[in-house]
Amino acid sequence: MEFFLRSLWLLLVVLCSDAQDFSSQSVGIQAECLGNVLRVTVGRRFLLDNRLEVDAMYGGEAVPITNNLASQCGYSIKSDPWGNVRLFASVQNCFTESLDDHFNITLRLRLSGSADSQEAVHVVSKVCSYAQWAFREILCDRNYMEVSVRRRPLHTHGLNVPEKGYLTKDVSENAVSEYKLWKVLFYLPGGQKMMMVNEVQQQGYGLATTPTRLVLRGAHDAAESYMEDVGGVPMRVLKTSIFYKQKWMVTVVDAAVACPAGGLSFAGNMITWTLPLFIFPLLSLDEFKLLEIYMGIDGERLDQAAMATRGYTLSIVESYIVVQIPIGAVDGYYKSHAPGFEYHITFMVEPMLELLWQEEATYADTRYKVLYPITTPLMSRPPYVIDDTVPQEKVFKVRLGTFLPDVVLENITFGSQLFSVAEANSRGFSVQEHQFSNGNKTFSVEVPFLDQVVLKHVADSDVTVYTLAVVFGFIIFPELVPFSYTTTLEAVLQDIVLPIATGSCDQENFYIMVKFGNQGHNFRTVVGKRELTPATAQEYGYQENATHFSIAVPFRSMDVVYELIQGASVRSRLDLTFEDPINKIQSDFSLECSFPLLMAECFPNGTMTALAVKVESVPDLKLNQLTLRDPDCKPAYSNDCVAYFSFNVNTCGTTRKFVNNVMIYENEVAIPRSKTKGKETDMESEYRLQVSCHYALSATQTLAFNTRRQLNTPLAAVGTGELMVRMRISQDAAYNIFYQDADYPLVKYLREPLYFEVQLMQSTDRLIELFLENCWATSRKDMASLPKWDIIVDSCVNHQDGYAAIFHPVSADARVQIPSHFKRFEMKMFSFTTDGVATQDQIFVHCDVILCDTSSMWDSFCNRPCMRSEGQMLGANTLKRARRSAGNQPLKEQASSGPIVLADKASSAAK
Repeated sequence: MEFFLRSLWLLLVVLCSDAQDFSSQSVGIQAECLGNVLRVTVGRRFLLDNRLEVDAMYGGEAVPITNNLASQCGYSIKSDPWGNVRLFASVQNCFTESLDDHFNITLRLRLSGSADSQEAVHVVSKVCSYAQWAFREILCDRNYMEVSVRRRPLHTHGLNVPEKGYLTKDVSENAVSEYKLWKVLFYLPGGQKMMMVNEVQQQGYGLATTPTRLVLRGAHDAAESYMEDVGGVPMRVLKTSIFYKQKWMVTVVDAAVACPAGGLSFAGNMITWTLPLFIFPLLSLDEFKLLEIYMGIDGERLDQAAMATRGYTLSIVESYIVVQIPIGAVDGYYKSHAPGFEYHITFMVEPMLELLWQEEATYADTRYKVLYPITTPLMSRPPYVIDDTVPQEKVFKVRLGTFLPDVVLENITFGSQLFSVAEANSRGFSVQEHQFSNGNKTFSVEVPFLDQVVLKHVADSDVTVYTLAVVFGFIIFPELVPFSYTTTLEAVLQDIVLPIATGSCDQENFYIMVKFGNQGHNFRTVVGKRELTPATAQEYGYQENATHFSIAVPFRSMDVVYELIQGASVRSRLDLTFEDPINKIQSDFSLECSFPLLMAECFPNGTMTALAVKVESVPDLKLNQLTLRDPDCKPAYSNDCVAYFSFNVNTCGTTRKFVNNVMIYENEVAIPRSKTKGKETDMESEYRLQVSCHYALSATQTLAFNTRRQLNTPLAAVGTGELMVRMRISQDAAYNIFYQDADYPLVKYLREPLYFEVQLMQSTDRLIELFLENCWATSRKDMASLPKWDIIVDSCVNHQDGYAAIFHPVSADARVQIPSHFKRFEMKMFSFTTDGVATQDQIFVHCDVILCDTSSMWDSFCNRPCMRSEGQMLGANTLKRARRSAGNQPLKEQASSGPIVLADKASSAAK
């Protein structure tokens, strides 16, 4: 398959009329220089219904650009549903003819089937001037990543080494050009890989050199690239050292590129793209200065006014660059899909971020440009059906929509008979396509009652029912993906026709569409138990036209009946009644839907909330009489539909238990016994709502590797919560000032004291006590790595250590509200050695932490001798310790801190 569009993609040009253009110029070809990128826009009217093929012109020869060559040489393409195409080319692509800072790029555009026709071949040539070179230029495009480095070697080995490993200013350009590319060293997570230059190029990499710059380019999925988590954002990284040779001299230039492969989130109607400000695979040190930052679309920068008009935002939040783009923005487009033969859409847009930063230690600057195509997750768009049939006209009339421009109605099935659109119109059915100004479309069909595809049934002597089963068959271009939509139309001819209702639901509302009967507005509507008066109509957003009216009823409305509570949802029903008050004719409509309803919330500060709703099976329930286990704990708010409770886990008869690694608080909502005595119906047995909160212990991040401060407040969820443990290092024995993320790695002298504090975060439960079960040191961040040295063993200090750890007591103060939630210990700085020689200059400290319930029976987990020591003991309280049931285990977690670097390797002592 060639690099560019298949012909079917372009057939939409014939099928769509005046849809919105991809750019402001819908006809012809336009070439624009956008910094270090050339953008060529090809309008749909130029392409007609032909397939586009592209050649690079170089030295009088035409080189077809295939998929592989595009990623190797710096080309990419995008297209939209209307048939417009945009080509992008790096100014340093393989076929650029350059002179100083001027780059001549020539492309030949060919329309398939007419290779020799002058009308079908167009040559586009553009000279782009680009003089604002940074020391390093990084370009991330949709199919390749490129790094261009000024030819200033980082390391030189051999004779006549320039000062500091760089080519000095008096070296001529001719001398620089005498350096020949030799080989490339790739850095991989598991080691290194060396390749000669010809091997590198055979593997699909682009590698080129000019008198002033070195260019390396590769596909995102290149074998020597790898994924790395950069501040929570996955990035594709390619790191190399490129070797030059000149006689007896070898010169090394480091070239690295990192491109985002994630960082997207979608909430509501907004796309959020997050890029870490500190991209550590590209920075040698932590200190750098951000000089410039721009946002753009399709490679072109936007100013503040243009961004504001489009609703785009660009901001720096903590250590991240955040771009927000509304779904449906003018610079993007929608695309149709049909997973499972059901209609869905996505929104696509390609924002650009351009950064310029300077490393403060080397003054080397980097220009970083990302062209990042974004596609939203699939969004379900089931077609809506509007039945415009008026039975007296004896013609079925139905409208179906709305669809995007890339959807084509292929055929229609009536009953068991399949018709193409042309055949249906020839049969006398009116099948029409209706387009909106933005290119979206709907379809309408009209079928006479008397046609044989319509089923007729005589229900009564004066009532005839007409039924039409319709299957619409669609095709999505250019992928040729089929999907269908089935609907059944029914019309009743009788003396009196009452309104007919249809409905649907989302997560908040019942949506009711009512088609008027042959009595027009002369009928009475009852919603639930209330008549649809002007006041209730306004409440429910009543809208009408000549044939229909619609309302939207929130599921929390008093007119809605709650049938059943199902976990985190409630099954609700809306009843409608239509009455002819003169002829005493009535019809009913009911719609049942399940709605998400948060019945319980659990908060880290020990607050629980519960929501009780009145269900249909207990019609006489008075919600204001409900209580928790403690009858004095009544609803904070109640009405005829719901009762809301808010209470602390230590109150209202709440019980607690431990199961595996989870602490569970339980209560229940019911009618107090005193309220049900003497009643014929035992309300207590009919209504009882169990409420529980599950708190799990969450992991704590290693302090030294956080690129920004972590938020210790967990998100509340239905019936769940989190307990969080963290370990910090104090600057002294007072435990008032602690080292921050930016202070790591810490530098300490041999046997200099280190003051550790382990803390249970957020919890206000004074009956929980934190203990240190085991603590140990390693030379790497991995807790299970070797070598390893024990600091605390089975809650006791390691007495084999000549400089054993010391526990420090914890007293209450302004910061320490609950001393039992803290443990402190002190140890001496040391270094690992082998055969008496220091081999490591850094350590990490890890601890196993257990949380015990001081109010319940205790087992061996929380009844160890050293737990009664001064540092491990719970204040002055006396704890009863006995064996606990196997299902009531303490919560266990791990915490880490580091790295800590030894200030003087030569003086390191053995452990």
